[in-house]
Amino acid sequence: MNFLQSVPAIRRIDTDRDDLFAIDVVGHVAAADAENLFGLLEAAYALHQRIDVAVRMVDHDGVDWTDISDETLKQGAVHALEHIGRCAAIGTPDWTADARHALPASSPIEFRHFKAEDEADAWEWLGVQRVGAREKPSS
Repeated sequence: MNFLQSVPAIRRIDTDRDDLFAIDVVGHVAAADAENLFGLLEAAYALHQRIDVAVRMVDHDGVDWTDISDETLKQGAVHALEHIGRCAAIGTPDWTADARHALPASSPIEFRHFKAEDEADAWEWLGVQRVGAREKPSS
């Protein structure tokens, strides 16, 4: 494995809200990246009973879903239902329909997709200010 292959695909975004879990998803998401994401979410749930989530897609190149354990995916869905209020998806692809489909129809999570050029609207919808600047999400 060379250095470039070891760069994590999941990167935290700093905001002015402690109860907002904000990340960039950059490039290709390997199973190890996804497992790390679930661990980061668990840590956020331990700190806050309810959180909102922002996911910015940056040059997204797919996810290795088949390499992630079924138990991790099931547990991730159950915990998301228990802890997440709003989830903003920024950039492409728009994965919110897949997320809704994977959860029960009565899911309390409010998903909303924002095009890359409407990113400011996503932050406003979540009631948060970003700290620092990052690259633009995929459009």
